[in-house]
Amino acid sequence: MGAVDWARDRAIRAASATGGQVLRAATGLVTARPAGKPLHPRGSLAPGTLHRFGSEESTGAAWLDRAGEDRVLVRVSRAVGLPSSVPDIYGLAFRAPVAGGHGDLLFATTGLGPVTRFTLTVATSPGGRPMTTLLPYRTPAGAVLLSAVFADDHTVSLAWAVGAGAWHRFADLVLDDHRLAGGDEQVSFDPVRNVLPGLENYAWVELLREPSYLTARRSRS
Repeated sequence: MGAVDWARDRAIRAASATGGQVLRAATGLVTARPAGKPLHPRGSLAPGTLHRFGSEESTGAAWLDRAGEDRVLVRVSRAVGLPSSVPDIYGLAFRAPVAGGHGDLLFATTGLGPVTRFTLTVATSPGGRPMTTLLPYRTPAGAVLLSAVFADDHTVSLAWAVGAGAWHRFADLVLDDHRLAGGDEQVSFDPVRNVLPGLENYAWVELLREPSYLTARRSRS
């Protein structure tokens, strides 16, 4: 690894670690309240279709590189659960089928710039800010971050980037017109345990994420 690549990798780890610590701290602050979920206590569920068309550049991660169509379960929620009139960190989660089970992806409102893509921000609506996975996945191409940008109320554009590099659009997520009634409290998305093909969690990312998800699981039980 050259000096430039080493410095870039170190910067990505530092920025990602900061984001992970923010998530863990936020979970700890709200677990004491009487709610089934300490973070994203209420949300709306909807079925949708993920249209994956791949991208011109390859990541080596099959799920990102190969075209396909998946029926998915989508959840849109507010992280802290503040009143609707108050800006909050919005989250988008979806569950896609994979061999032997399912994989989960979680996004939170951030920016798309080289630094802001690793920084949580608040918004007044799900489409008010772009979203990213905040922490990267390990792929043959390097540390890959995913983004989700609402084009309208029903369509979300998905892209990937290596570290702080350029974004490459690879899929569109289209939500069905109808929302699912109830059941939101029974659905828990977990990107640590439920991964998609080719998107591996770094060990240090698992160490950052697992305390938050463990706290959330204990709170629900």
